Amino acid sequence: MEGTSIIEINKLKYFENLQFIRSKLHKGVRISSVVKSNAYGHGIEQIVPLSEEAGIDHFSVFCGREAKLVYTIKRNPDTDIMVMGWLSSPGIKWAIEKGVEFFVFEYSVLKETLKNAKKLKKKAKIHIEVETGLNRTGFDINDLNKVFKLINDNKNNFLVKGMATHYSGSESIANHVRVRRQTKKFNKIYQLFLKNNIQPEYRHIACSAALINYPESQMDMVRIGIMQYGFWPSIETFIGYIQQRTDKTDPLKRILTWKTKVMSVKKVKMGEFISYGSSYLAQENKTIAVIPIGYSQGFGRNLSNFGKVIVGGELVKVIGLVNMNMLIIDVTSLSSVKRGDEVVLIGKQGISEISVSSFSDMSDMLNYESLTRLPKNIKRKVV
Repeated sequence: MEGTSIIEINKLKYFENLQFIRSKLHKGVRISSVVKSNAYGHGIEQIVPLSEEAGIDHFSVFCGREAKLVYTIKRNPDTDIMVMGWLSSPGIKWAIEKGVEFFVFEYSVLKETLKNAKKLKKKAKIHIEVETGLNRTGFDINDLNKVFKLINDNKNNFLVKGMATHYSGSESIANHVRVRRQTKKFNKIYQLFLKNNIQPEYRHIACSAALINYPESQMDMVRIGIMQYGFWPSIETFIGYIQQRTDKTDPLKRILTWKTKVMSVKKVKMGEFISYGSSYLAQENKTIAVIPIGYSQGFGRNLSNFGKVIVGGELVKVIGLVNMNMLIIDVTSLSSVKRGDEVVLIGKQGISEISVSSFSDMSDMLNYESLTRLPKNIKRKVV
């Protein structure tokens, strides 16, 4: 381990997750693997080859930089890439040149796309995003006539790969009515596309949560993010699924383990303060271990005197303030801890486990937030 920690990605568990996801798909529905935000913290460079090995041939990213990375590392020439968010003007040109698909959700972007497609003499592969109720990005139904006209007047410059929208929160029953309205509106807009002689190759609206909670939303393609990494979009989604099953075992497997090593071990006498400031006073003689991980490596300062790690197969407490590059743990109760011993920050060691959920609860974050905040400079390795 050259750096101060390592993230391991379990290949077998990842394949099992994809197998479960496929078991929920209707016939002919395509999976787009969502690898935005460094594959939800798991590593684009690790996940894309694994996905392709498992037969995935479509990837969704947020921006041009991520698209370029996937384009560089993908091994299958027939693998498709779709940008769902930001593309700069040069990024639009690059996407058209490379045959990369991208969302169009503003008329000015559509016109710029047309201009570049004409210059390059290539068809732009676009997904038209429509507004159905999230009120974020997407063409309002009243703005679609001019979109249809521009596309129909320039059919040699556009390939309409898809029609898309985003649900407003399909992971929660609280959004049920809103989600149903979105589906109804999406289908209504699709009929407008057909009436205007525009047939998208793929209609896609479903994310991980919708796959489980609204199976009718699968349509032609599903955009699967968090579930492929072994996480349920919400506890509601998990409970709703498991209640209908005889086997109550969680079918999803967490594929990420975050490890480091003990950097130093020392004794501290009763009555001494530990780490910066005076937030922790040793009320007895202590044995402490210093770990080369701090808030700059993704272990939040809000875990000071609160977080836990696993060493020697036991859960032990973080004491004192979490530093920029170090934290201190209380190993007084352990019989033997030495420099170089493995420490698990997220994952399992022996019978003890710190799940991403428990790490997220400790740091008061969502699973998504905890994962995507794991720094990119931590080495990822497939095991």
